[in-house]
Amino acid sequence: MISYKPLFVTLAKKDMTKSDLRTALNMGSGTIAKMAKNQYISLENIDKICLYLDCKVEDVIEVIPND
Repeated sequence: MISYKPLFVTLAKKDMTKSDLRTALNMGSGTIAKMAKNQYISLENIDKICLYLDCKVEDVIEVIPND
């Protein structure tokens, strides 16, 4: 399972909201909703987030093993 908890922590550290990120990257609200539900988004979007926030992939997503 993919978790976007690291992204939300990174945003908080940068004093940003999900809405700020969506606006800055011109993302659809559906993409943000998918992240809130820990659903998959495209690698292209993850790349855009990393470049914009100047962070590593592990600052955006984490893989949680299935039991």
